[in-house]
Amino acid sequence: MKEKIGFIGLGFMGHGMAKNIVEKGWPLAVVGHRRREAIEDLKQRGATEVASPLALAQACDIVVLCVTGSPQVEAIIHGENGLAGCGKELLIIDCSTSEPASTTRLAAALAPRGVTLIDAPLGKTPKDAWEGTLDVMVAGDEAVVARARPILEAFASRVLPTGPVGTGHTMKLLNNFLSMGYAALYSEALMVGAKAGLKPAVFDSVIRNGRMDCAFYQTFFKYVIERDRNAHRFTIDNAHKDLTYLAGFAQALGVANPVGAAIRNSFATAAGTGHGSDFVPMLSDVVAKMNGTSLAD
Repeated sequence: MKEKIGFIGLGFMGHGMAKNIVEKGWPLAVVGHRRREAIEDLKQRGATEVASPLALAQACDIVVLCVTGSPQVEAIIHGENGLAGCGKELLIIDCSTSEPASTTRLAAALAPRGVTLIDAPLGKTPKDAWEGTLDVMVAGDEAVVARARPILEAFASRVLPTGPVGTGHTMKLLNNFLSMGYAALYSEALMVGAKAGLKPAVFDSVIRNGRMDCAFYQTFFKYVIERDRNAHRFTIDNAHKDLTYLAGFAQALGVANPVGAAIRNSFATAAGTGHGSDFVPMLSDVVAKMNGTSLAD
């Protein structure tokens, strides 16, 4: 018999992940969410709805979290009617992008209660979540990861162990450092080109199918060229948050990360000027406008 799965966080990524879990045969329960359309869709597919994280934990063997970051994870676990109060053995899989130090602290605090926490942050896009082709960076004890793997494989095509608890979230921060670095580079390059009279379509014709092409480039430029707002549904606020986590992590390690600081400042400027709810490829428009030009034909 398959274990009972709970899911908290039915946003852009979580809805597709939960859809794949229930469609692939796991009993699924979800907590009420402001996105009622996601809840109702999952209920039609066979999921049940419960009122609180505590009720979810009491009804399930494994709970998957896919929320914004560490403050939300900590509140779900230790807040009023939180998971930690379930009084039973429970496995929590944190697929959020969280601070590694918070993750290791939570795991240590939960262990004496019989609650096990592992980190399993995500790569790729909401489209991949819906199609079940995400990348997952999973960290924790080998036996626990083996138990979690079938659930992760319901929504992921690659499940990549990274080591002890916390290393999954560390790897996720590094992954986002690279991808948001690309976004900042693309945005500045497009702006300089536009100021010099070089259209984005010409830029794209040179880069696409060359050595600098990649999957991230393609979703970013689907917005730049086609103006498809849904090409890469990851907000500037979330990117800024992840880069801020990276800055704090680097500071705790006592290392200098000047490139990371520059990338963070690009997103901090966009967020601070009212573009936080825009998606990452729209950073290109912000940078262009700040410099008196436009990328739109």
